[in-house]
Amino acid sequence: MYKKVPRMTKTMRVFHWINVFSVLTAVITGLYIANPYYQALIAEPAAHKYVMAYNRFFHFIAALLLDIVSVAVAYLYFRSTFDKPIKKLIPNRENLIEFKEVLLNLLTLNRRKNFDSSHSDSFNVVWFTILHLLLVWMLFTGFYLYVQGLESGLSSIGKWWPALLHIVTDWVGWLLGGQAGVRWWHHFSMWIILSWVVFHIYYQVWRTIFWKEGDIAIVFGGYKFKKVK
Repeated sequence: MYKKVPRMTKTMRVFHWINVFSVLTAVITGLYIANPYYQALIAEPAAHKYVMAYNRFFHFIAALLLDIVSVAVAYLYFRSTFDKPIKKLIPNRENLIEFKEVLLNLLTLNRRKNFDSSHSDSFNVVWFTILHLLLVWMLFTGFYLYVQGLESGLSSIGKWWPALLHIVTDWVGWLLGGQAGVRWWHHFSMWIILSWVVFHIYYQVWRTIFWKEGDIAIVFGGYKFKKVK
């Protein structure tokens, strides 16, 4: 016999799918910006510049959505009335033991399961925190590259915007050795995020198969099922 367990609010599900489509858009457009891989398919050469412009526009919008969602999630880590993930990030004895047990559960293919899987566990919270930290890192490196392209110090919304971005991101260029280093890290971080996505999808399917609690349904309906003895 199973009981229905709420696991994700409607707001968090919306944020999840915004992240999904934004990451997909950012990757496709970002790869094009770095190397226009389908420009040769466009018959009219005069239209090439517009294709790059559209790719830059959608890349910027996708990145902006990811950043907004990350800020909102950071707020909910502390202020959510449904679930406060920050509690699972505190390195106390309870969380460390749970983290270890969830990891061992994965490594032993569910032969060992000494934790309550009906709620969000510390392993998953840490994993999602890593994603949002990576997205923040992409924000700094991406905006650094963006503002370097505004060489005149002007933008369509005034001088204050490039000036603000220089104040916030110039340290990234100093840390990574200028534009070439920032561009390499921005690109490399994309592959780290894609690796994160691959493992995330694998792990959710893995949990659904091994735990038999319908974990894959959480991002669709907001709930899973817990076996009642």
